[in-house]
Amino acid sequence: MTETLKKQSLSFYLFFIAILFVPLIGFFSYAISYNTSFFVYLSSGLLAIVVLLMPLRYRFQKKQAEVGLLIQNLHEKENLVRAHIDQEEFAIDSIKEKIINFSQLKGLTEKLSMSIYLEDTSKTLSAEVNRLFGDKDTTIILYLFHSKTGELGISSSQKGQMRVNIKSKQGDVFDQWIVKAMQPLLIEDVRSDYRFDVDKIESEDSRQIRSLISVPLMVGHKALGILRIDSPQPKFFATEDLRFLTTIGDLGAVAIENAQLYEQVELLAIKDDLTGLYLRRYLFDRLPEEISRQMRQNNNLSLLMFDIDKFKQYNDKFGHIAGDIVLRTLGSILTNFFNQPGSLVCRYGGEEFAVLLPNCTKKQAAELAEEIRNIIAEQTIILRREKTKVTVSIGVASLPKDARIKDELIYKADNALYEAKNKGRNRVCSAS
Repeated sequence: MTETLKKQSLSFYLFFIAILFVPLIGFFSYAISYNTSFFVYLSSGLLAIVVLLMPLRYRFQKKQAEVGLLIQNLHEKENLVRAHIDQEEFAIDSIKEKIINFSQLKGLTEKLSMSIYLEDTSKTLSAEVNRLFGDKDTTIILYLFHSKTGELGISSSQKGQMRVNIKSKQGDVFDQWIVKAMQPLLIEDVRSDYRFDVDKIESEDSRQIRSLISVPLMVGHKALGILRIDSPQPKFFATEDLRFLTTIGDLGAVAIENAQLYEQVELLAIKDDLTGLYLRRYLFDRLPEEISRQMRQNNNLSLLMFDIDKFKQYNDKFGHIAGDIVLRTLGSILTNFFNQPGSLVCRYGGEEFAVLLPNCTKKQAAELAEEIRNIIAEQTIILRREKTKVTVSIGVASLPKDARIKDELIYKADNALYEAKNKGRNRVCSAS
């Protein structure tokens, strides 16, 4: 538009000059050719024209200034429009990026909601973070705090599509910084970050680390762990990456807490509050699977049934609280003794206990039963400041020698237990 105004102004100027000078040229030619005295009139005419041109010149300059100001205003408006267009384009790009991020977060949330156990949740979270951020050189590490000790430990780690072995099992200096500060961490280049000692980092971990982003996993004020991504390339991560990982960490923390709560509830459903041992229904659920596995592998499976001798007398003499002490003590002894992989110690009901022993022959089970019987008989228990001792009767049955199905195995072990009680208690009897 400004170019158009300039062209219009120039056209008007040229047109005005043409109107003035064409008659003058004609008069000048007439004076030279026919009448030289006409120059006096021509000079007077020129003087009159000059006098007439002065206000026209003033008006022209004024008009030219107005056009210049208009052009300047138009330039300013053009710049404002361009700035507004750039701002709108930036906003559109930002909205597009948010839509993509929300779509990715939606997929992450759906996958996390399908994982109810902690192990599955950890693997899903690491895999999704690897899909969103990772490449062949990027390492994803998920740390979780131990529920009892509070120590930091690796729950999942992978580099690309492969699991990776991390030397610092409880975290390095970066992870310890997160534990202390409980704030997100972005390091564009480890070698230029004054907060950390490069030599110490390289001595602690053989992996090459140049840049990383890491966020604490928190629900409210409760810290659950750390989600971290590191790369051997400097300036691999930016502030936007850290912001996006923080959002992922918030979603992951909720999923991890839900998984932990689910496992706690599930554990409460299969464990006895008093002794901490598994309940009978868990034994019933586990037995068919264990029997099937042992039969496929042609191995032995033994079952021990325990009963505390004359337990009612302890309750009558010392009270039910003392009876609870006896049950807890016996549960602790059994747990510490039968600590081999695969062994299962249960509170069968009341004062009865059961122990499942995979890969154990009937003879080996009877020897273990005799050994634990002696240990229990020698254990001193203080009830109401009085030293006392308890004894147990034990029944032993084995698969496939005594039974081939769950109900038959339990029946044979239970019968052997009652045989031990009928023969005077404080003894071990095997199924016949």
